[in-house]
Amino acid sequence: MDFGGITIMRNNLMQTTGADRSRHLRVALALVVAGAVLSGCGTDVKRIFGEEPKDVPLPTIGDRFVQLFGGKTVAVGEASPATGPNGVDCPPVNIRPGASTYAVALPGKQPIGSDLRFQATITRTARDCMRNGDQITARIGIEGRLIAGPAGAPPSVEIPLRVAVVQGGVSEKPIVTKVFRTTVPFSEGGSVPFSLVGEGIEYPVPPEAVAEAYIFYIGFDPQALTPEAPTKPVRKKK
Repeated sequence: MDFGGITIMRNNLMQTTGADRSRHLRVALALVVAGAVLSGCGTDVKRIFGEEPKDVPLPTIGDRFVQLFGGKTVAVGEASPATGPNGVDCPPVNIRPGASTYAVALPGKQPIGSDLRFQATITRTARDCMRNGDQITARIGIEGRLIAGPAGAPPSVEIPLRVAVVQGGVSEKPIVTKVFRTTVPFSEGGSVPFSLVGEGIEYPVPPEAVAEAYIFYIGFDPQALTPEAPTKPVRKKK
C-alpha cells in the first residue's frame, strides 16, 4: 500500500544518510500504521499488533463454587473422599431421606401437576474441615437448581437448608444441627442455579472408635421458614 506522502518520503530517503535516514524511517513507519488504521485494513493491523483481544466469560456459580472448595465437589450419588483437603478426617455428605427436594404448591393444593409453583433440588455438594484444638470447624457447600412450575413462581424464593452432624449406626446420634437460608431470584427462563455455603459448623473431635461413623446430613427444611410462636410469660400464682 502507498498512502499519501509515502512516495515522496521514499524518494527523499534515497538522498539522505545517517541520522536523517533513521528519522525518515521512523516517520514513514508511523504513516504506514496510521494509514492502515484509517483505511480499515484489519489484516495489516493484526499483523502489526497481533490478534484482537477476546472476551473473557464471567465465572458462573459453578465456577465460583469449585474455586471456593479447590475442586473438591461431589455430584449427588458420587462417593466422596474419606479425608478432607486439609488432611483432617471430614465426614461424607449425604442427603437426608425425604429432604432431597423442596416443592411448593398453590395454597391448599399438593405440589404436583398444574398446582406446582416451584421446585428446588440439590445437584452437587462440597465440604472441608479444620481442626482447632479439640474442635472441628466445617463448612458445607450445596449447589442446586430451582425450577418454576406450571402454577407460576414468585419473583424470588427463600430456600431453607439444614446441615446436621450425625453419628451414624443402629441408633443415630445427632451431634449438632444448623439452618441456612438463601434467597434465589427467578429468571425469565424459569430455571436457575443456586448455591449456598454453610459456615461455622463446629463440633467436638469425635473419638477415634466412632470417627468413621460421622456423617454430614443435608436437606431442605421448610419448617425452618415458619416463625416460632411467641412464648407467653408465666404468671406466678399469688
